[in-house]
Amino acid sequence: MKAHTYETQSTITPEKALEFLKEGNQRFVNNLKANRDLLEQVNATREGQWPFAVVLSCIDSRTSAELIFDQGLGDIFSIRIAGNFVNQDILGSMEFGCNVAGSKLIVVLGHTKCGALKGGLDAAQIEGLGMDNLNHLINHFSPIIDQVIEENEERSSKNSSLLERLNQQNVRNAIEEIRKQSSTLKKLEEEGKIKIVGANYDVETGAVTWL
Repeated sequence: MKAHTYETQSTITPEKALEFLKEGNQRFVNNLKANRDLLEQVNATREGQWPFAVVLSCIDSRTSAELIFDQGLGDIFSIRIAGNFVNQDILGSMEFGCNVAGSKLIVVLGHTKCGALKGGLDAAQIEGLGMDNLNHLINHFSPIIDQVIEENEERSSKNSSLLERLNQQNVRNAIEEIRKQSSTLKKLEEEGKIKIVGANYDVETGAVTWL
């Protein structure tokens, strides 16, 4: 399988880009890999890159988008931050990926048993450790926790049901924020030039489900 060129990227629709990722995850789950010459892809992409998708995922070491979607060099833009949430810099990266570099798909990829979201649920204990920047990060999730937690429900990372609801709502909120905070990406989506979708990776099975 060769690296994408401008010509091949330009023929990919948002729907086809999504299909590429679905097929790639099926290969990953079945322990199959597309036949790639990575050195050839290095040579093919040294003058430029034409990725077909942008994937926002967590920094979790189990969630490398290139691996779980079985993609090669030059195929996807991979943006990673603990808890896969968006901010202005990440939105700028997405705008570059889609409006400048021609990607056709944005995927917000959450995952089960997310440590960042566990930190949000256990914020009181985490804050007691005195890590100012980590405290700032996990506080991003407080409004989303308020959305999904039920009355008298235990706010704890040990509450697996709450953690998974938080995971999926966090993905949905990120998609909403992309559309709300980036008029560029919203316009591209409305014109049918890109899709913005959410997904969830199961760290126990390797399977991706699409929200």
